[in-house]
Amino acid sequence: MGRRRAATDPNYPRWVWFAAAAAVAILIVGGAFLLRTLLYPAGSGEGGTSAGNGGTPSAGEPLPQDSPAAVAGASPCLSLNILTSLENADMVRAVAAEYAAKPRSVDGKCVTPTVSQEKSGIAGGKVAAQFPGVPAGDRPSVWLPDSSAWLRIAGERSGGSTVPQEGISIARSAIVVAMPETMASALGWDSKPPSWSEVFRMAEDQDAWERLGHGDWGKFKFGKASPLVSTSGLMALVASYGAAGGSLGGLDGMDLDAPSLVEKVRTVELGTSHYMATPEHFLWHAREADDAGMVSEFLSAVIVDEKSVWDYNRGVVSEDGMTKQSGPAPKEPLRAIYPRDGVHVADNPAVILDGDWVGSQQRLAAQDFLAFAVTEQGQNVVRASGYRTIQGELDTGVAETGRYAETLLPLPLPKAEALVAVQDSFPEVRKRARALFLLDISESMVQGPGVTKLQRAKDAVLKALDHFSGEDEIGLAAFSHVGDGPLQPGIVSPVAPFRTNREDLIAKLNGLQAVDATPLFEAVSRFASDQAKEYKDTFINTIVLLSDGKNDSTHPGDLSGLSEQLSHQNHSTPVLVFTLAYGPDADVPTLLEIARASGAHYYDATDPNRLEEVLGELVTSF
Repeated sequence: MGRRRAATDPNYPRWVWFAAAAAVAILIVGGAFLLRTLLYPAGSGEGGTSAGNGGTPSAGEPLPQDSPAAVAGASPCLSLNILTSLENADMVRAVAAEYAAKPRSVDGKCVTPTVSQEKSGIAGGKVAAQFPGVPAGDRPSVWLPDSSAWLRIAGERSGGSTVPQEGISIARSAIVVAMPETMASALGWDSKPPSWSEVFRMAEDQDAWERLGHGDWGKFKFGKASPLVSTSGLMALVASYGAAGGSLGGLDGMDLDAPSLVEKVRTVELGTSHYMATPEHFLWHAREADDAGMVSEFLSAVIVDEKSVWDYNRGVVSEDGMTKQSGPAPKEPLRAIYPRDGVHVADNPAVILDGDWVGSQQRLAAQDFLAFAVTEQGQNVVRASGYRTIQGELDTGVAETGRYAETLLPLPLPKAEALVAVQDSFPEVRKRARALFLLDISESMVQGPGVTKLQRAKDAVLKALDHFSGEDEIGLAAFSHVGDGPLQPGIVSPVAPFRTNREDLIAKLNGLQAVDATPLFEAVSRFASDQAKEYKDTFINTIVLLSDGKNDSTHPGDLSGLSEQLSHQNHSTPVLVFTLAYGPDADVPTLLEIARASGAHYYDATDPNRLEEVLGELVTSF
């Protein structure tokens, strides 16, 4: 199989290089540091595992019983640090709590498990780099991503010699298409599931609701997470290739570099309304829209794991993927749609890290914990946490709330080489962006000692530009005014193909100077309206707003009117206004509302030192 440009090419977009380097670093660190399969390997990656010496027990067959110690070992306890993904962190914490609730004795010591979480595609980099700056005692002994895909990608990027591509599976969660129930019913998908090709064709027809007599639902809005950091995003792209190539389970035999196939995938990706870093971002905004009485204003369908559907339907959402908020159930629940040609299944594999900080006692503690996870008692926790057990069993209440299918038709997880090729293709096949960077250049941007906020903003935008390709259309505008004077300078580099205006945009960015006031409402209203007039449905149409203050202008405009305008535009010509607050004086509530009304996401960089990091995450959303 051929390869595209390597992620180490200096001309490759920097944001992609960082994502690839996260896995490549495993090879660099060398030495004794490697990943090692514990206890027994998963037999088939997604959906399969070996148990003891006899394979996975079938549904209904007895699982091993937990054997806690008669008396807990002596203190101080052994610290067992576990690194998980965002998606499965709640489940892993629940298993750890149940494990710790019984007396444990490992080499005569009690055991205290602690769980930390990170985006799947980033965790491997932290593992590989041996957690620089983190005290040895705080580094994890166990890595438990939510899919074996990340183990395979890490192994392939490191040459396949030091990283196992399988681990011990402790839980399963299908990757599904989630839709508001009324929409699923309108398509008949609640009773007759579509194929993946039919899902993607529906997403490409953005006027589908109008054609089906539901014009009040606006355009068909189809969301996907980033395949660089999220399992559901990666599996969505795998499904795009499978549908385009005519075989959902046959990626390993395809020429993934074939121009005809790549062009078909690009066509499939045109149905994406926009990408976000994690599926939790989509569900957070879907809940906001549901609370406002019209979930269709934000979402028609999104590819997520089924456990996230269960969370959403019981009123649990997260703005950042880490901190969960619980509330009443939504007015309209989501329906989990299982395409009839099969689904990928996140298998939640665990491996032990063999770093020099993982001593013999920590390794024994890890073995003890993972042995517990596949006992009847451990699997009871898995089931109650919204997952399928390693035997495929479900909690009845979870399945009812999450609208789970009783049985699955699992798709095989592609081999490592195919997964890497698919992930590396994302910059080439993703839907293009039509983005206007809109900068607040009020006087407060240059106040205070040291590097000014304006200079930090320029530096951050400059680095964010590495995300884009020549086919993206990018522009730059800025806003302020003096006294009662007009908004200035306005558009400084018109939105145009990036291949032709990159140098002009950078020069104009570097030349921006602070002025005086902050006509926030006027600026967003004007430029969102302009973007809507030039709306292109083959692009993700967006504004990236950076502001450190609040509207302090006497110019016309208010938040209520602006929100109404953005919501109206979102119905037929969606212009996503991603807002980024930087500096402690930023008007966070206003920026939150602007993003919400437009169907986009708010990002917090009120700590100016995080501006580049946060803006880098933001631009992965389109």
